[in-house]
Amino acid sequence: MTGHELLHRLSKASSRDLLAELYGPSQVDEASMRYKALLEATLQAFPETEGNIHVFTAAGRTELGGNHTDHNHGKVLAASIQLDALAFVAPRNDTQVIFRSTGYPDVVLDIADTEPKPAERGTTEALVRGIAAEFKKRGVPIRGFTANAASTVLSGSGLSSSAAVEVLFGTIFDRLYGEGKRSAVEIAQIGQSSENIYFGKPCGLMDQVACASGGAVAIDFKDPAKPLVTQVPFDPSLSGYALCVVDTGGSHADLTDEYAAVPAEMKAVAAHFGKAVLRDITRDELITAIPALRKSAGDRAVLRALHFLAENDRVDAMIKAVTANHGAKTGAERQESMEAFLDLVNESGNSSWELLQNVFSVKSVKEQGPSLALAMTREFIRDLGRGACRVHGGGFAGTIQVYIPLDSVNAYREWMGSTFGKKAVTQLRIRPIGAAELHFE
Repeated sequence: MTGHELLHRLSKASSRDLLAELYGPSQVDEASMRYKALLEATLQAFPETEGNIHVFTAAGRTELGGNHTDHNHGKVLAASIQLDALAFVAPRNDTQVIFRSTGYPDVVLDIADTEPKPAERGTTEALVRGIAAEFKKRGVPIRGFTANAASTVLSGSGLSSSAAVEVLFGTIFDRLYGEGKRSAVEIAQIGQSSENIYFGKPCGLMDQVACASGGAVAIDFKDPAKPLVTQVPFDPSLSGYALCVVDTGGSHADLTDEYAAVPAEMKAVAAHFGKAVLRDITRDELITAIPALRKSAGDRAVLRALHFLAENDRVDAMIKAVTANHGAKTGAERQESMEAFLDLVNESGNSSWELLQNVFSVKSVKEQGPSLALAMTREFIRDLGRGACRVHGGGFAGTIQVYIPLDSVNAYREWMGSTFGKKAVTQLRIRPIGAAELHFE
């Protein structure tokens, strides 16, 4: 499709239907303006894209339950959200990748060479090269592409901006050169491999799977090579609640060692039992071994192991609650199941704060944005009598997750705005499409 033909199609009613599915009916006009502006900028900056242009999106994600469980083969409940990375892309006949993203330096590299480059660690170039390498391993005859992108998944927001970009690149390579054969899980695994080996961050797989899959998903990582992904119907607005995140303004920079310590300490506990991961031990085994573990792994490692085992069970209970909520036949049943779910959210938040200890960084104890945001939210919820909150995602800085009654969202924005800024609170919408090439008819 030519660029100008696509620009025309973006104004058609059928296009507005697709945008409503992605971003919600109230955001269609804003989304349409965003798409048109980025497409026009693409055609102006890269005239060569006019003749054959494609549209790709990759969703951000929100973790609903299962905080720091994926890397020890645990269970997670997560969802794709309306915030996304959007890109207009044209295939190339050579092996050069040109990637422009609003607000960031241009990325230009030749993927004829897919060997890891130590100098690229921690960069977007490393992610692209690593993802290209994974496709080459699969025998896909990849070439380069020219892309112009813009993301509403802000870096450091806790909504997986890096994972969204990874699955965006994977989807681009797959759709342009791989006949679109790879599943959401395989696209996620390709992104994880690149982030682990080329980018140099020991991440789990949850972020990528949630960004790629669409909707709310229960993910069981007992076999990481073949994670079990199940769609779970969940819309808190049907029970009168808004799902929000609060950006506390903290930075995730220089926190890699904090993140790495969580799986490392959990695995150190597992190693005491001759196991590789905590998924393979029981609560009774852990409790019995605490005296020895205090000496071999340390108290924090024991606390984090206790969190893992309880959080893993909590995910099952969360899935049961949201499934009951979806199938409720009366208002009373719907309310009861939602309250059960919110109780579990609060339990998860307490466990992350007290046991997992990922609410603030020990490197800078004077800066405790997530802790303060949770404390302020608890005060708001206490006065209101309804709601729930927990740390969101990797933690240590960034965002918290909150469920607030729909009719109290504006009051909550004001409550948090004086401390964290007027735009700190973002209301999320779970969207049914994860990472995809979009077709406008």
